[in-house]
Amino acid sequence: MSARFRAGLVLVTAALAGCAGGDGGGAGSHDAMTIQDRLAQYATVRLSADLSHLDPADREVVRLLIEAVQPMDSVFWKQAYGNRAQALALAHGDPDVERYIEINYGPWDRLHGDEPFVEGVGPKRPGANLYPADMTREEFEVAVAGEGGEALKSLYTLVRRDEAGELVAVPYHEAFAAEHAAAATKLREAAALATDPGLATYLRLRADALETDDYQPSDLAWMDMKNNPIDVVIGPIETYEDKLFGYKAAHEGYVLIKDQTWSERLQRFAALLPDLQRGLPVPDAYKAEEPGTDSDLGAYDVVYYAGDANAGSKTIAINLPNDEEVQLRKGTRRLQLKNAMRAKFDRIMVPIADELIAEDQRGHVTFDAFFGNTMFHEVAHGLGIKNTLDGKGTVREALREHASAMEEGKADVVGLYMVQKLFERGELTEGSIEDHYVTFLAGIFRSVRFGATSAHGRANMVRFHYFQEQGAFTRDPETGTYRVDFDAMRRAVDGLSALILTLQGDGDYEGVSRLMEEKGKVTPDLQADLDRLDRLGIPRDIVFEQGVDVLFGG
Repeated sequence: MSARFRAGLVLVTAALAGCAGGDGGGAGSHDAMTIQDRLAQYATVRLSADLSHLDPADREVVRLLIEAVQPMDSVFWKQAYGNRAQALALAHGDPDVERYIEINYGPWDRLHGDEPFVEGVGPKRPGANLYPADMTREEFEVAVAGEGGEALKSLYTLVRRDEAGELVAVPYHEAFAAEHAAAATKLREAAALATDPGLATYLRLRADALETDDYQPSDLAWMDMKNNPIDVVIGPIETYEDKLFGYKAAHEGYVLIKDQTWSERLQRFAALLPDLQRGLPVPDAYKAEEPGTDSDLGAYDVVYYAGDANAGSKTIAINLPNDEEVQLRKGTRRLQLKNAMRAKFDRIMVPIADELIAEDQRGHVTFDAFFGNTMFHEVAHGLGIKNTLDGKGTVREALREHASAMEEGKADVVGLYMVQKLFERGELTEGSIEDHYVTFLAGIFRSVRFGATSAHGRANMVRFHYFQEQGAFTRDPETGTYRVDFDAMRRAVDGLSALILTLQGDGDYEGVSRLMEEKGKVTPDLQADLDRLDRLGIPRDIVFEQGVDVLFGG
């Protein structure tokens, strides 16, 4: 480790005490919304699960894992904003404003493009609190090109200034030493009790990773787990919070209970990945990488969310690990969060369909199709290409801040492409392709309400505009409802799959930037339809009652 790599630690405490906001600015573009309106966007869901099938020792493991992931909340506060107490003080004692700050991990509304909802708070910085407030992109690029500069791009470092004002990288395990140590202690206690040997090994290795920032051994061990009745995702995982470069992983945690019956139904699809890769609608060079065959599909009930996973809109499926080397060696595991998914379908998707989908097509909006589309979205992350064809490095490095949005867009449309192929081959027999198409369209309306600045939101807007241009759906101006053209939808799925896979393989940053600029925005007509959903009081997302007391009573 170079001296420059370590030097930033002297200033990290002061930097973490700051906030991620910009200077000046007002309360955002949704000024007419009261704080009660904003809170009403979330339906409250109580997170619980049946633990009766677990050994008593494993029930204690669940309790310990909840305690292990809770420090991830504290870390994410520091990454997203800075000092949590200072953020809550912006509410001036108003409990509703405090609650909304807690939901968003700062004073910016994640469901409305990160607009500030507290008077006098400026815009959120694209780099959140992961980089110095006064750092420019050009300054960063120059520093990266210098001696030891690669550490500045690491997933697992903060970028700070040393006493001379130079940019330096501070390892996560040093910047967040107290939180990582607390989590590692609980993980090791859980490992000592876990009845599944694979889970125990993973927990010990993950504890080590939190203390070293070397996550690959634990990622490999996580991929090797097959029979674990309990699971946990913990640590720095996704890069969505870093909208400046997409380099920095944010901390999060999930505690999960496996649904063995549903998982057995899903697992057979993992073996089909290599064949599905070969069938992608692009030239061979863009599908030359062989996806790992150890990929795992499983259904889980989630009993705790923390950190990035709990900020704003809530995840309903997980595809990990993100390490490209692990993906190529082992594949990925796709975890469907069934109880959270069911809550979103019942509370949000069905009311949206009743308002925006043509009446004679509403019967095609089904939970099985919603579950399947979500599952194959996660499966599709493992298809396509991870490394650019011309040596620009990984797709993630080449596409920088657009990488997450393009990857989410790929997963959505290639996932639906896979559904088409599996119906054609007779591998999928429940429901119909029409169910998946109409549910997919309803899902775009649901997801784009998260805000067009999120990776998922921008991906949804690109797809919405592309499909509209291709005639995949039409809008009835009299009823304000949308109708799917099934033949045109099939062609649009093929075309957009090919476009995104090609842009990724080429590492075409300029081409992706143009696509996002042209199609990554919400148009006034669409916004008017989305506003109808708000006026009807249809929630945008869910928020949780969760914790040891909720799960176990007490």
